[in-house]
Amino acid sequence: MTATSALSLPRTTATAARVLRQLRHDPRTIALMLLVPCVMLFLLRYVFDGSARTFDTIGASLLGIFPLITMFLVTSIATLRERTSGTLERLLAMPLGKGDLIAGYALAFGAVAVVQSALATGLAVWFLDLDVIGSPWLLLLVALLDALLGTALGLFVSAFAASEFQAVQFMPAVIFPQLLLCGLFTPRDAMHPVLETISDVLPMSYAVDAMNEVLHHADLTTAFARDITIVAACALVVLIVGAATLKRRTA
Repeated sequence: MTATSALSLPRTTATAARVLRQLRHDPRTIALMLLVPCVMLFLLRYVFDGSARTFDTIGASLLGIFPLITMFLVTSIATLRERTSGTLERLLAMPLGKGDLIAGYALAFGAVAVVQSALATGLAVWFLDLDVIGSPWLLLLVALLDALLGTALGLFVSAFAASEFQAVQFMPAVIFPQLLLCGLFTPRDAMHPVLETISDVLPMSYAVDAMNEVLHHADLTTAFARDITIVAACALVVLIVGAATLKRRTA
């Protein structure tokens, strides 16, 4: 039978359940997704032990960046492994469309992202004393959207990699430019105009802006709503493009 094109909730949830069962038997991957962002935040807090204000300034931004990076790595490698092992080809020979597969992966890793974001946000706010004026729940929302964006980007780039090493090589091309231009190191309006224009079209810039809105404003702002909408829309667009470019096997 050939793969169907219509998105099906039963097929999507079945795919998500299969991915979660595989993750359950891979403790190293679970540790990478759940513990590494927390460890990085913990180290960062005590790197700036003598300057709590510095941690407050960059800690919120990194609370969103760390989940994005880890989910990008894990998702790209896991999806590529499915393709190189022949699992993807066998799945798509069944009544399972590309949309079902991508949505199933997004749902599975999204569930992990919820746990990851909750752990990192709780650690930063209640144990590392991250000083946030806005609601910690808004921090959690942005961290979750960032993790989902990382998942979407990982699914997308896996279609263009022929090996796990190549999947990792996409990180400098996809993640590092966003990291440099997102406003973490210097305000975006202080950059060269060309770089500022580039940063305006990179989703990580809006993730950092959203975190800063929560950091400095007690109420939900229009800028915050705009920023999270852009991040969510980027994740959705990348998932759709990822489904369209998904290949059954590695050439």
